[in-house]
Amino acid sequence: MMIDSAVLHSKLKEFFGFSSFKGEQEAIIKNLISGNDSFVLMPTGGGKSLCYQLPSLVMEGTAIVISPLIALMKNQVDAIRGFVTGDEGIAHFLNSSLNKAQMVQVKEDVENGVTKILYVAPESLTKDDNVDFLQKIKISFYAIDEAHCISEWGHDFRPEYRNIRTLVNKIGRAPIIALTATATPKVQSDILKNLGIQDAVIFRSSFNRPNLYYEVRDKVEPEKDIVKFIRQNPGKSGIIYCLSRKKVEELSALLNINGIAAVPYHAGLEAKVRAENQDKFLMGDVNVIVATIAFGMGIDKPDVRFVIHYDIPKSLEGYYQETGRAGRDGLEGRCIAYYRYKDVEKLEKFMQGKPVSEQEIGNQLIGETVAYAESGECRRKILLNYFGEKYPLDNCGNCDNCLHPRPHFDGRKDLVIVLELVKSLPEHFKTGHLAGILAGEDNAMIKSYKHDKLSFFGLGKKHDIRYWSMVIRHALIIGLLHKDIESYGLISITQEGEKYIEAPYEVMLVEPRQFSEGTDEEEEESAPAVKAGAGDETLMAMLKDLRKDMAKKLKVQPWVIFTDPSLGDMSTLYPETTEELQSCQGVGEGKAVKYGKPFLDLIKKYVEENEITRPEDVRFKIRRQSSKEEVIKYIDRRMDLDLIAGALDIDMDELLTKMEKIVSFGTKLNLNYYINENIDPDVVEEIYDWFRNKATSDSLDEALKALGGEYEEMEIRLVRLKFLCEVTI
Repeated sequence: MMIDSAVLHSKLKEFFGFSSFKGEQEAIIKNLISGNDSFVLMPTGGGKSLCYQLPSLVMEGTAIVISPLIALMKNQVDAIRGFVTGDEGIAHFLNSSLNKAQMVQVKEDVENGVTKILYVAPESLTKDDNVDFLQKIKISFYAIDEAHCISEWGHDFRPEYRNIRTLVNKIGRAPIIALTATATPKVQSDILKNLGIQDAVIFRSSFNRPNLYYEVRDKVEPEKDIVKFIRQNPGKSGIIYCLSRKKVEELSALLNINGIAAVPYHAGLEAKVRAENQDKFLMGDVNVIVATIAFGMGIDKPDVRFVIHYDIPKSLEGYYQETGRAGRDGLEGRCIAYYRYKDVEKLEKFMQGKPVSEQEIGNQLIGETVAYAESGECRRKILLNYFGEKYPLDNCGNCDNCLHPRPHFDGRKDLVIVLELVKSLPEHFKTGHLAGILAGEDNAMIKSYKHDKLSFFGLGKKHDIRYWSMVIRHALIIGLLHKDIESYGLISITQEGEKYIEAPYEVMLVEPRQFSEGTDEEEEESAPAVKAGAGDETLMAMLKDLRKDMAKKLKVQPWVIFTDPSLGDMSTLYPETTEELQSCQGVGEGKAVKYGKPFLDLIKKYVEENEITRPEDVRFKIRRQSSKEEVIKYIDRRMDLDLIAGALDIDMDELLTKMEKIVSFGTKLNLNYYINENIDPDVVEEIYDWFRNKATSDSLDEALKALGGEYEEMEIRLVRLKFLCEVTI
């Protein structure tokens, strides 16, 4: 089946209200429509759902979406029904929450070809009557959502997910698209192998979420600190994660005592209470939910402004997934974790009694989290490195370590010591063992290998194990050492590491952070935030109240009707017709027709009563709004420049001019992803060399005069931007 780009873009606008696709969405959708298997690795908020929702609406048959949580299914079904006008049977879910009459209705709609997308729990697929039913229908494709649940190395392993391929073969083969927001290289391999789609086209998006601020705080009087933080952020929606049900209940009660409306969520509550509390949070009746990790997988609430981890998470993968629930609309998201080493010891005790292999995996994952918490390096850089992605900047400007850096020092001597130790050992060992040798630690494991007799033993005893672990972790980040996940984290030296021993160069390190046990380390640090702006705050508040009332009547989440950015545009542009309403971001024809009239009536009345002069050109106002931030956001997402120009409704020359202006004010843009794909490396090198060695200034006119005869103007301008960002800023 082939559908051209024009049709896809038309349907994107009609159903979802967007003028252009994000990142690789269009390529993913075309690959699926063409009948190919796909593996999609895309961070939370990147638009994974649309990658299977849109094709399900345009392809023949019914798409089967395998999803792990009942609450998530209802959430997604409500969203689809909100996007598409017409029969409510367009989307359904099939799980144990349905009664007999509801089950009959679902199957009738599917058999009659009304249902385009059917959400199914993996457990439901194992039932013979469901298998028999699905064998009779035309299946367009299978979407495996939250695919990391397949892997034992994933943070949310579910055994029933490992049977999916067998069940697909039994029901009838169709293209498979597996999607996840978090997967290390090992987990990715597990997913592809278990689903039998090793030949799938793989789409990997950047894990970088530039709008999220990361911070680790010393866990001293955390309850007091959390109350203070929430009071300083009134009206903002947030999730607080705790590892135990008891702490969830205690903290929720404490917040309410302090005048903060909060509800608990954990597996020990009755299903009805859990559902009610989740709905209160999603509908905006309460701003804070205190939960175990049982809450949140796939929950599409775009305006979560903070995620707090009361306890340090069991894995970095889980931490990334949970923090990813903040700022899904691209606006402010603060991610704060509380840390003390006693909590780590508790996690390690929980591992005792489990199979040895499971303990090895669990302890390694915990160790990675400890490294993240104690590090003085850029937190964004550590997180991206964990998922196999290199962050090009030394300072992200949006984490505690980058905003409040501790003193750095040249660590080349200690790096060489670590590399020489690893190289000298005939066997491979894990980080803790190697750090123990250098720190001169007296333990049985080191003695059993007679490593206490090595010349390296105690060579760095002026530092402790944490320090040497930090040095080893940094060597891993910059590629001098390699960690073999298959063999539980054994360390080996790379070719780059061998070269470094021969010719060491400056590498700046920071002392590992020391966490106290009983006093506040410092006052709350302020972090930059991307505010959810509204032109007319009074109107914005009225629009939110209207949305909340409608959401209750329709029994859907408020954002399903209109998102905050959509309301923000309404409060700025004062649309009074359905056509004008569609000029607001995220508002397609379906939503404008289905939900628009009460909002338009409210806006029209407000404009008349307050004698407001409306903007003459709505589209022009939208295009100009935050254009600098839009360009930076799209480039951070590694979007093709042609698509960025299309999204902003400008031509390529105007886009280049905008980027040049952004860079001239000192903001770095990383365009390497586009330049590497579109300009010959030799051309890049020659133009770059001209700017480095021959240019007398950064003048674009001078460059065009000198190079215009040999190279295209666009090539010169792009490489000039690369040079300015890498050398002059």
